[in-house]
Amino acid sequence: MAFRHPHDPEILRLAIPAFGALVAEPLFLLTDSAIVGHLGTVPLGALGVAGQVLSSFVSVCVFLAYGTTASVARQIGAGNLKEAIRQGVDGVWLAAIIGALVIAVGWPLTPTLVDAFGASATLAPQAETYLHISLLGAPGMLIVLAGTGVLRGMQDTKTPLYVSVGMFAVNGALGAVFVLGFGWGIAGSAWGTVLAQTGGAILYAAAVARGARRHGAPLRPDAKGLRASTGAGFNLVIRTLSMRVVLVIGTAVAARMGDAQIAAHQIASNVWSLLAFALDAIAIAGQAITGRYLGADDVDGARAATRRMIEWGVACGVLFGLLVLAFRPLLPAVFTTDPDVRSPLLAALVVVALLEPIAGVVFVLDGVLIGAGDQAYLATVGLIQTAAFLPAAWLVHVYGGGLVALWLAIGVWMAARLVTLGLRARQDTWLVTGAVRR
Repeated sequence: MAFRHPHDPEILRLAIPAFGALVAEPLFLLTDSAIVGHLGTVPLGALGVAGQVLSSFVSVCVFLAYGTTASVARQIGAGNLKEAIRQGVDGVWLAAIIGALVIAVGWPLTPTLVDAFGASATLAPQAETYLHISLLGAPGMLIVLAGTGVLRGMQDTKTPLYVSVGMFAVNGALGAVFVLGFGWGIAGSAWGTVLAQTGGAILYAAAVARGARRHGAPLRPDAKGLRASTGAGFNLVIRTLSMRVVLVIGTAVAARMGDAQIAAHQIASNVWSLLAFALDAIAIAGQAITGRYLGADDVDGARAATRRMIEWGVACGVLFGLLVLAFRPLLPAVFTTDPDVRSPLLAALVVVALLEPIAGVVFVLDGVLIGAGDQAYLATVGLIQTAAFLPAAWLVHVYGGGLVALWLAIGVWMAARLVTLGLRARQDTWLVTGAVRR
């Protein structure tokens, strides 16, 4: 990998702030956990259950950010600033509509959702309280996703970083005041998050509105634009759900191995997720850069940027793998003192480390193809990739092998992603130029 490259400045300019914003987002739940933890085990457990419901919801709706980034970046590359903002406006409207539907459907289903995630009779009432209140923040949460996509598509990842940090700070401050100061319990934590999300949504909506006024774009929703966003979003939802299936089944297989194994698997998954944020930052840069180059009819630029981002992905993956191996003897003590957890965790971390270079390539290619608007392909191969994982997971469940075997099964999934995405990247099919992908 060359140390200097013409595409490095734009990649780093987009990727570094994106990494900060990605890390700030999960800190919401961690902050809530730290505050609610002072109330006792039951409220903390209730937060964990409700948080799982909300996390699943956010992961499915991430298409609002990814799809909007791709469409706006393509228009920016074509020089159509007015149309770029108009598509951003459509994305914000779609987020608001989905958010309203989530409240209407999710409110009566809250007890069912809490029960589906395994809440005990003691935890369930408080989990339902948190989820009922948190659902009121759904429109704000989704507008934040859409607004983030708009700004990333406009090659701006700094503003989302500032807004994310601000939301995190407000959430922490309000949570502390409402829970510890006013004594509102777990409901106070939920209200703090709702207000922080709503505040962030107002900032993004204002930014999009200013852009619309500046470039003469209408603020009303466009039916054709909403249909296009929904169509692209459907494919991204299929892609995301196929990935969630792998994660859920992996957790279920580990849970059936025993308490120590599921605990070790959870820690290994957290390490994997933390490193994924850095690789996702390059993928987000890939979404914005690829869309802009293809919108500008610059195929050579798109390919050159893709090659460089792959190099960055591999380099980061190798570095992260070496770091995991280097700190592997120390990591168990950070999370647990149980020797029964330590042994399987140490073994699983070796596989996690070996998978990092593959993840570096996979995450980048995923972002590049999203930026190219190749969502239909990603949806199709997402199902194929999951199908490759299922037999491997079944063999682990039936014949054993411990966490190492389970993480090797996850390695099969990652290898399937590498092959299917790598083959696509080598073709020209995804290199569709112009303001609109046809």
